[in-house]
Amino acid sequence: MGLFSWILAGILIGGIARLLLPGRDPIGCLATIGLGILGALVGGYVWREVFDRRDNISWIGAIIAAMVLLLILRSFTYRRR
Repeated sequence: MGLFSWILAGILIGGIARLLLPGRDPIGCLATIGLGILGALVGGYVWREVFDRRDNISWIGAIIAAMVLLLILRSFTYRRR
């Protein structure tokens, strides 16, 4: 995939992850794209390895991974006192 494709995937996956996890997020647009790209890389790879599938459904794993990354980011950013 080219750079434009990764950015587009990052926008879509990061946006979907933020929509599925409502609440206050400590990140902006560029970090959302980065979160989506990282989720696509990690989640897509794990999805393909766990389910041994090489089809186009690995985007589900990418969204789940982006949601997990967002939850981890939130836990480090908003600590309770």
